[in-house]
Amino acid sequence: MSVEMDEYLFDLRGYLMLEGAVEADHQAELNAILDTYQDLEPGEWRGWVRRSPNSKGTTRHLHQVFEMGEPFERLIDHPSWIDHITRFVGGDDGLFIDESFADIRQQTAATPLHSGAHKRRIRTQYRYHNGQFRCGQINILLALRDVGPGDGGTMVIPSSHKSNLLHPAFESGEGRGGLENVEGAVEVSYNAGDALMFVDCMAHGSAERVNDGERRILIIRYGPHWGTDRYGYQPSPELVRRLTPERRQIVQPLPPITPPNVEGEYPKREPRVAKAAVDKYKGRWEGRR
Repeated sequence: MSVEMDEYLFDLRGYLMLEGAVEADHQAELNAILDTYQDLEPGEWRGWVRRSPNSKGTTRHLHQVFEMGEPFERLIDHPSWIDHITRFVGGDDGLFIDESFADIRQQTAATPLHSGAHKRRIRTQYRYHNGQFRCGQINILLALRDVGPGDGGTMVIPSSHKSNLLHPAFESGEGRGGLENVEGAVEVSYNAGDALMFVDCMAHGSAERVNDGERRILIIRYGPHWGTDRYGYQPSPELVRRLTPERRQIVQPLPPITPPNVEGEYPKREPRVAKAAVDKYKGRWEGRR
């Protein structure tokens, strides 16, 4: 599929399916590491990784997946999606990942219908202007196991990222237990290694898992460089030090700025100026010298 067609379908529907985004060997590494975190209790930490205190029962959310090791770090700027992300966020000025977590579910787990363009939130907005996308948040949902009928697949309402009206299911409560019966919603099936990419203001949720076994999906949320972590999590100094400069710029685009005589945990850098602003005003600055 061409870049032009990808952009057309993303603009039309609000999502793209990236088939075979991550190879089987890489998937195996990710799954093997996740296996070692299965015993975490709600709210418990292991190093800089934490199981959400709200993920109880049949759902486990493990936050800060990049702290789990190099196979997860490779996902930060993965070539299967990073160019798309940069284009759709409008990331020439820089990107930021405001949340990364593993979503692991067993039988009966589901996610209610949520989001939608009618809310007009800056953080999750969808905009296209003068040939540029400006999306407040683009999500990558990477499947680490096949997700088919009955497995609790992601459900989306295509084109709802442009809706002006509240979906009636919000008011009726119809979407609280999942999206199976919500008019206009479609279920997305994955093969392991596929990645669903969508703008967060598209209404979405998940079907109830009725099959035995476990659904495993990694969720990475990208936005503009000026964003902040959704829950206030911070990268460890060790992670920041070992990341490549390109990955560090996405995980911590605006690091602490300290005086030269102060010893800090993070690499020192100069204040960041957006490239677009520099280009726009360069002539004016030079003319004033």
